[in-house]
Amino acid sequence: MNSVAPDQAGPPISEPNAPPISRGQRLLRWIKGHKIKTFLLVILAFILFELATIPFFGVASLKTENPEQTALMRQRLSEAEHEGKKLKITQRWVPFSRISRHLVNAVIVAEDGTFYTHNGFDWYEVQESIEKNIDKRRAVRGASTITQQLAKNLYLSTSKDPIRKLKEAIITLLLENSLSKNRILEIYLNVIEWGRGVFGVEAAAQTYFGKSAASLTLEEATRMAAVIPSPLRHRPDEDSRYVLRRQQIVLRRMSARNFAGSPTTEETQSKADLEQLLIPDDTSEVNMSLDSTDVEEESNGL
Repeated sequence: MNSVAPDQAGPPISEPNAPPISRGQRLLRWIKGHKIKTFLLVILAFILFELATIPFFGVASLKTENPEQTALMRQRLSEAEHEGKKLKITQRWVPFSRISRHLVNAVIVAEDGTFYTHNGFDWYEVQESIEKNIDKRRAVRGASTITQQLAKNLYLSTSKDPIRKLKEAIITLLLENSLSKNRILEIYLNVIEWGRGVFGVEAAAQTYFGKSAASLTLEEATRMAAVIPSPLRHRPDEDSRYVLRRQQIVLRRMSARNFAGSPTTEETQSKADLEQLLIPDDTSEVNMSLDSTDVEEESNGL
């Protein structure tokens, strides 16, 4: 009788009732065997998905079209609905030519001293911010430019996660490459938050001072610039320590840059007007560097 050697035996006979292995099962087996690769692929897919949501065409349309509702407005409406409250958004668009020059100058020195010379990012401020925050071991200073703040207000949220910051950087570059500096500033002043439901300079001027954005005085303009980092905690028409302290910082920066005396459409204020508003103060906050940017606390900053 012939016998077959073990090494010459044919392929094993599969059980006739064994179900075939599906693609899903194969995928699960691969995932179990390649956990690190799977994790990295998931992260990559998430990043690519987030980048795909960047509004490339939306930014380009801002050359000729004004944004109707921003991401921050939608976020505030959603927050109010979640809290069971009603929120009315107040905003009225005004062209750049009808915004007080005092306010334009005050906002620039308060939020982004090198706005007209950088490409969307102030790398000196970024370095200074990192060093100071590390030294203090907490976020005490921000470095977001006006263009970065606009990117966040228009399309993103108040979240501070790394993905949001990456999208913010890309949108910032798109804004800088698509729009003029004055157009960026015009949109910024018309959409940023100045209080609960108050968006844009015209709505803020009417709400707090009962006048148009074109008619804002030097004092009113510096008060409005003072509360941009924290518009839900402070009002420009209140005499709180925060508002008065930051107003003095803005005034001193304007004085150093010879911005006082820029006329509005209804009045002209002299250098003496600025000096009269300035109050002697030896605090470090007031004597800080002219181009430094305080840390943003609520919605219009980091």
